[in-house]
Amino acid sequence: MIRTLRLSWLVSVVASLALAGEGKWTPQQVQQLGAAWVKQQGFTIPLDEKLLSNAVQLPGCSGSFVSKQGLLITNHHCIVSILQEHSTPQQNLVKDGYLARTSADEKASKSYRIQVPRRFLDVTKDVLDALPPPTPSPQGASSPNLDDLQRYKSVEATQKKLVADCEKKPNTRCTFAAFDGGLFFTLTEFLELTDVRLVFAPPSSVGDYGGEIDNWMWPRHSGDFALVRAYQDGKPFEPGAFFPLSTQGVKENDAVAILGYPGVSFRAQLADEMAEREARWYPNVRALTAEWQAIIEEEGKRSPDALIATADDLRSILNTKKNAEGQLAGFARGKILEKQRAAEEKVKVFAAKKVEFAPALEAHAGLTALNTERIQTWDRDFLLDWTGRGARALQWPLLVSRRSVEAQRPDVEREPGWQERDLPRLRERHERDQKRYHPAVDQRLFVSWVKRALALPKDQRIAAVDAVFGAAKDDAAIVKKCSELAAASKLFDLETRKKAFDETPAQLTARADPLLNFALALDTERRALRDRREMQSGRVLRLRPVWRRAVIAEAGKLVAPDANSTLRVTFGRVRGYSPKEAVQMAATTSLAGALAKHTGEEPFDLPKKIVDAAAGKGVVPAKVPVDFLADCDTTGGNSGSPVIDAKGKLVGVNFDRVWENVANDFGYNPEVARNVSADVRYLLWILTTVEDAKPLVAELTAAK
Repeated sequence: MIRTLRLSWLVSVVASLALAGEGKWTPQQVQQLGAAWVKQQGFTIPLDEKLLSNAVQLPGCSGSFVSKQGLLITNHHCIVSILQEHSTPQQNLVKDGYLARTSADEKASKSYRIQVPRRFLDVTKDVLDALPPPTPSPQGASSPNLDDLQRYKSVEATQKKLVADCEKKPNTRCTFAAFDGGLFFTLTEFLELTDVRLVFAPPSSVGDYGGEIDNWMWPRHSGDFALVRAYQDGKPFEPGAFFPLSTQGVKENDAVAILGYPGVSFRAQLADEMAEREARWYPNVRALTAEWQAIIEEEGKRSPDALIATADDLRSILNTKKNAEGQLAGFARGKILEKQRAAEEKVKVFAAKKVEFAPALEAHAGLTALNTERIQTWDRDFLLDWTGRGARALQWPLLVSRRSVEAQRPDVEREPGWQERDLPRLRERHERDQKRYHPAVDQRLFVSWVKRALALPKDQRIAAVDAVFGAAKDDAAIVKKCSELAAASKLFDLETRKKAFDETPAQLTARADPLLNFALALDTERRALRDRREMQSGRVLRLRPVWRRAVIAEAGKLVAPDANSTLRVTFGRVRGYSPKEAVQMAATTSLAGALAKHTGEEPFDLPKKIVDAAAGKGVVPAKVPVDFLADCDTTGGNSGSPVIDAKGKLVGVNFDRVWENVANDFGYNPEVARNVSADVRYLLWILTTVEDAKPLVAELTAAK
């Protein structure tokens, strides 16, 4: 069920909207745009709720069903955790891949979940009706209202109530989302499937062909696809709809659409907010991930166990680092800040002439002031945020300590992410992360973070770090102290950590575990940061919608909101592009191009069976499609998203963007906005010619 938006200020002027390209449209907006507009994009089928519901949410990725027996396709890099789960130094599935030739051979995951959308609801009225009346501000209208924290808490309370009511149904997971800082709110109801089994994953030398050299680049020759099967009550899940695979594929200028769950974008931010990302966030992310990459790669060369344990983390770190580099290059190349400031000035002029939009000017000033406030403690806050990544010596004791503190509060008062509904996922982290832990790697990551914390300026110190490490005068002393904390802790033992997860703060303190005591003190500062941000978020809820209403009114058309991990649809065409003068990139690549890159050494080391099959009788490598480009509007989280053609058939699986399009998160540039998808005909060729997996191919190509 899609409840359409009832907000009168939304202007839907279909005739004024450009064809394809820009726009991560919500299901509600697709309904508003109407069948005629969808047809205008080149589609011969309506994108109704049944079809939209076939785009499912995975951990950090998207996917879609491709058979009536619960077979699901996504990216290879989206299921590395399952490969790790079943890998050993003797049988490394991450490296070698896996094919289940019978249902009995399918490998079950202990923690992988699939969320199938059932209903999309607009809950804006529910949220706004529950807001308390504004509190007058004695400082005047230009000062922050005294009710900002109350506003935030009210929205959070409504969120918890809506989600709790929604999840009274069995096997149901519901997610609440705010759009553009509180312009409108939605609730999505999912059927949650927890029995997920690996069916097929190619070797990493296919799924990640080209590695970091080719990451975010074009031309690309990666078979970044994988197949899993969802089960319900011990039987293959029967989806309400699925996308049959196209054997005809795509060609230049064909219409395509991508359905998925893009994570986050920043187009609704002010220029000053974008400047913070350019000047602070991305340079710091680049430096930190580069250091962690070096640590992991060095240890991986020393130990096969480290190589397996860190495979997923390393890929994530590499991707994050290169993304940061691409964002910085894109800011300069696309003159993003200059364009955003110019766009804001247009809205200011518009708002100044319209009495009803005059408050937008004050909202803009308030958001600018808030950004300045955040910068005052930026370095400290950044490091506290990154305790959730990197060393398990930080992650695990912080997980246990936060769970212990939150458990003392009534469930309805706990922070989202720490309620009873969240405990199964949190418990699963123990098992999953144990497979990702390697002591030597972890100690070096721990030291890396501590050294950065000790280097903070005097006015941004982290008291918990100074109390434990303040006496360390050099790197050797820091290494020694980190080693002592880890050696004295029992939390690296899986069963001990599971038990500690359900203990009270007093019980944790009684353990006299120095690493855990450090985490308890550190988490106190993290919770203080959370409290400060809740006040700031309440201010955003008050100010951002006022500004965004003026932005949309000035645009005079429906505007797609920033990505926020909710289901979106983006339309496009298969197109090449010109990254620079005198260079024209074609829209498709083939097996011939992959063979031309093949050196026999990573990351261009095609499996021998691929090379042999390509040389086989009747095979013309140039006619085996591998990847293709389109001008769809995507970002992180769209990995694994189904790419469908005008008839609703699956032609590809989205997995990347081109280098020139990385900064697309801040603004869409039609000249270089290109996403990269793996062509499903490459998958079919591998399964047919290389693997001789006839039953699986028959299932994938069966008529709908």
